Amino acid sequence: MPTLAVTGHMDLTDDSVPLVRAALRELLAAYGSDLTGVSCIAAGADSLFAQEVSAVGGRLVVVIPSRDYRQRKVRPEGAAVFDRLVAAAVEVVTLPQETADRGAYEAANSELLRRADRLVAVWDGRPPAGKGGGTADTVVAARAAGIPVDVVWPEGVARRG
Repeated sequence: MPTLAVTGHMDLTDDSVPLVRAALRELLAAYGSDLTGVSCIAAGADSLFAQEVSAVGGRLVVVIPSRDYRQRKVRPEGAAVFDRLVAAAVEVVTLPQETADRGAYEAANSELLRRADRLVAVWDGRPPAGKGGGTADTVVAARAAGIPVDVVWPEGVARRG
């Protein structure tokens, strides 16, 4: 059973969400229920991936970056999806970091890659911003570790801002 982890942008435009969802559905359909998906279930790409893993009958593993993540980082409009994905997971790993900060995100990304056979990156292809813990940083780390990366960025997808 292959294990796919996800990294991706949180700031997808509303018009981009169905395009990304369809691309993820197509990629995951090749695996069917013979799949484990690992996600931090953040808003945007992470939660879309997790929803699609569940939709194909795959096993979902959730990695929560810190003890205060749900309280501090999950916005009210995303709380129901976050809670539903946590409930659907076969395993929930909450990292020991107290606070959701850059260090917690870097640790979460390391945990994703530790578990992954492949990385699915909902990524616009831009290089790392130098902050650490972002999508591009995770892609660079995966490639350095020899983990294959499937980039998902369909035509027409954009980020807010």
